[in-house]
Amino acid sequence: MKTTTYHWADETAAKIIREKGEQETYTCAAGITPSGSVHIGNFREIISVELVVRALRDMGKNVRFIYSWDDYDVFRKVPANMPKQDELNNYLRFPITMVPDPWERDANYARHHEVDVENSLPKVGILPEYIYQAQRYQSSLYAQGIRKALEKRDVLINILNKARDNEHQIQGEWWPVSIFCEKCNKDETEIEEWDGDWGLSYRCKECGNAEKLDIRKAKGVKLSWRVDWPMRWEFEKVCFEPAGKDHHSQGGSWDTAKHVCKEVYNWDAPVTFRYDFIGTKGLPGKMSSSSGNVITIEDVLKIYTPEVARFLFAGTRPNTEFAISFDLDVIKIYEDYDKTERIAWKIDSAKDEAAYQKEKRIYELSQLSADGKSPLDALAARLEEGDLPYQIPFRHLCNLIQIADGDVAKMLADLIASGVKLKPQQLFALTTRAMCAKYWIENCAPEDFRFRLLPAGTAASTSLSDTEKNAVRILRDDVICKIEEFEDDKICSSAIYAVAEKAGIDGKVLFTAAYRALIGKDQGPRLASFLRSIDKERLLGILKVY
Repeated sequence: MKTTTYHWADETAAKIIREKGEQETYTCAAGITPSGSVHIGNFREIISVELVVRALRDMGKNVRFIYSWDDYDVFRKVPANMPKQDELNNYLRFPITMVPDPWERDANYARHHEVDVENSLPKVGILPEYIYQAQRYQSSLYAQGIRKALEKRDVLINILNKARDNEHQIQGEWWPVSIFCEKCNKDETEIEEWDGDWGLSYRCKECGNAEKLDIRKAKGVKLSWRVDWPMRWEFEKVCFEPAGKDHHSQGGSWDTAKHVCKEVYNWDAPVTFRYDFIGTKGLPGKMSSSSGNVITIEDVLKIYTPEVARFLFAGTRPNTEFAISFDLDVIKIYEDYDKTERIAWKIDSAKDEAAYQKEKRIYELSQLSADGKSPLDALAARLEEGDLPYQIPFRHLCNLIQIADGDVAKMLADLIASGVKLKPQQLFALTTRAMCAKYWIENCAPEDFRFRLLPAGTAASTSLSDTEKNAVRILRDDVICKIEEFEDDKICSSAIYAVAEKAGIDGKVLFTAAYRALIGKDQGPRLASFLRSIDKERLLGILKVY
């Protein structure tokens, strides 16, 4: 059982235990409205909760991890990235579970976005219990919570007004609920009367329908957001839930919710922290589901392995803003992850024991769980046995894939043929990373990073001078013909510079000539490593024209 705190998730778990005391079950919650594609900014909340859930479980606690789909919210706006815009506009002001799926794949619009996320989260080791608020409200499960809000209307008005300036104070009649019309399904309704018991009367401004509902049976009665949220804290007995900095702003929904929770529902608000927004390098502005300006977790997993994707969040405090990179920073992020992995496995040394424990904990939390269980014990056993992961730097892996003409299977086969021995787990991890590298090269990498070896016997499209051709011949005969004799890149690099000296040219001129002869470009990967990574006969075949 883990008790020492080396990570912000452990600190939060300890705070939950300290403030909530010993509980039979600690309920940790996250949630989102599936009003559009659920983006990586939303993912920050759910992985932040999952990391705290792991920390609690590592401390020996029983944890319930719930993810709430707020799918009984109003469909307010058609996101720009949705198909069938005109058709969707016909469903504005409906509950989003009554909006049709424009892709015609799932039962409704909300369910389409829910399914996308529910299929993605297990890929990064996240397995919550899903709660669907449309089902809850339509089955009148919250009838008692709704009545409690109606009974405490004056208390609610006082709480909400304390968070508002004079201009935005609640004036006149106000109700803590809204109603979807039983006839036209829109929320364009006005509440006319509550009978002090279970009866609630309304009139629809859209279609004119008027009726009295029994809260215990009605499907369309819903609490307003600032009341609904704390009501569910009490209903689910939530001990921990974070929120974005917009909710945590002064007078924001968290400020009011904690008072509503205590003064109306007699439940202490959960432990929380504020998480910051996430940007993406190359995309302007804050991500928004309603605008369609989104990057999803599936988009991220095309570039980053699940472990590295988790590492981005596990290695960054939630209240720190950062950007998900798709440019050359991808290489640096993989290098950072590999460095943390080497420290965790004690291949590299940390500056002190505290630094080692911190890096090790970040690494543990970056790994996928098995069947919802923490990988802590499994990792400890692997560390004890020295069952080391196999690392190929991301930059070098990109080069190997391009040398193999983009064929990952061929790259792996060439690697194994060269004498590299991989256990099944190592092969799986390397294959996953290689597929990410291939996608990044083909879709995100800058043009000067990409290359393709010229076919055998093909002269460079950029003509070489006689001096350059001579240097390439010397490179072929003095270096490539005996490439297997060079034990490392340093020795090979010295031999390459000796070629330049023998040819009577500057080293930079030789490098440019070599790249032109091999890939038709003026620059490429570090030449010594590049040459040692390519099959000797293939190199000789390319350079035989010189």
